[in-house]
Amino acid sequence: MLWSGCRRLGARLGCLPGGLRALVQTGHRSLTSCIDPSVGLNEEQKEFQKVAFDFAAREMAPNMAEWDQKELFPVDVMRKAAQLGFGGVYVQTDVGGSGLSRLDTSVIFEALATGCTSTTAYISIHNMCAWMIDSFGNEEQRHKFCPPLCTMEKFASYCLTEPGSGSDAASLLTSAKKQGDHYILNGSKAFISGAGESDIYVVMCRTGGPGPKGISCIVVEKGTPGLSFGKKEKKVGWNSQPTRAVIFEDCAVPVANRIGSEGQGFLIAVKGLNGGRINIASCSLGAAHASVVLTRDHLNVRKQFGEPLASNQYLQFKLADMATRLVAARLMIRNAAVALQEERKDAVALCSMAKLFATDECFAICNQALQMHGGYGYLKDYAVQQYVRDSRVHQILEGSNEVMRILISRSLLQD
Repeated sequence: MLWSGCRRLGARLGCLPGGLRALVQTGHRSLTSCIDPSVGLNEEQKEFQKVAFDFAAREMAPNMAEWDQKELFPVDVMRKAAQLGFGGVYVQTDVGGSGLSRLDTSVIFEALATGCTSTTAYISIHNMCAWMIDSFGNEEQRHKFCPPLCTMEKFASYCLTEPGSGSDAASLLTSAKKQGDHYILNGSKAFISGAGESDIYVVMCRTGGPGPKGISCIVVEKGTPGLSFGKKEKKVGWNSQPTRAVIFEDCAVPVANRIGSEGQGFLIAVKGLNGGRINIASCSLGAAHASVVLTRDHLNVRKQFGEPLASNQYLQFKLADMATRLVAARLMIRNAAVALQEERKDAVALCSMAKLFATDECFAICNQALQMHGGYGYLKDYAVQQYVRDSRVHQILEGSNEVMRILISRSLLQD
C-alpha cells in the first residue's frame, strides 16, 4: 500500500526536491551532510522519507498555523496521509497496514512532524492503537477494526490516563464488570487525544483486583450508550487535536470487544507505549529538525550591527550545539527502534532512554531556536514558536521523563 502511495504522491508533486519547502524555500536536502536525516538509511527508507517530507511540505506545513490558531482537527489531510500508508504504518498488511518496521516508522514520523508536529503526534497515537489491536486482537477483531483505522475512515484514541492515575497507571480505577455477554464500564479517562472526534477508544479498565494483573483492554466504539466526553481542553500546544475526558456511565460493551485475555491489559498498554515513546520522540525530532533549518536561514538573513547574525561566533557555536544534539537524539531513537523491532532484552530501557533524551534535547533545540530568532520568534507569524509549544508536552506524555529515569535505573540495577 505504501509503495503505491509513494508513486501516486510522486506523480502528483512532481518529485519535490525539498521536504521543508513550505517553511523554507531551500528544503531539507540543502542541509550539510552532518545533519542530513537520510544518512544511514537504505534506499527504500529514503523513499518513504522523501514521500513523508513532501507530504509534510505540501499538505501540512502551509496549514499548521491555521490548525493551531483555530484548533482544527484536519480529518481530510490525515485521510490523505492514510492513502500513502501512514494510517497503519506498522500494522500487518493483511488488514490494510503497511507492514513496515519500527525504524521505518520513526523515519516517517520525523519527516511528517516537520510539517505539523501536533497532527503527526495524533497520527502516531492512532497508529499505536491500530497496532495494539493488530498484535493482540483475534482474527475477527483484527479484520473488523484495523482496515478502517488504516485508511483513517475511522480514528482511534488511547485511553489509559485517569484523573487520579497518570504515571502510576497500574492504579487506574475505571471498572468493567461482566454481566452476561457484556462488560459494564464506569469511570473516566483524562487528557485523551482525539476524544470526541475518534471513533475507536482502546480502553484500559479494571476487570479484576488491584494492581496491573487486574487490568484488561477493551475497545469501546463511539456511539455506545453510556459513553460521553468532557469539555474540550484549552492547551498550550497540540491544538490541531482535541483533548477531552472520556466518561463511562454504565457503558455496556460486548465481551467480544476485549482485546487479549482478562488481566492482559496492562501488558498490552506497556508494549504499546514502548513503541509510542519512539513515535513521540520522533515527532520531537521533526520539530527540532525544522527549527534548526529555520534558525540557520534566519541567521543568514537577519542583520545586526552591520553584519548577518551568521557571522557572530557565539551564535555559530549555539547552532553547532543544536545540530549536535539533533543528530545524537536521532541516532539514539533509531537505535531503540531497531532494538524494539528485534525484541531485544534491552529494548524497554533503550526506548526509555531515547524518549527521555530526545524529547528533552529536541525541546531545548526548539527553545534555543526561538531565542535566536529574537522578538520575531515570539510572534505567531513565525513557525518556530509553534514547534516550541507543540514539542513541550512530549516531555510529559507517554510516560513522563521522570518515569523514564525510573525505568532506566531499574534496568541498570537488575543487570
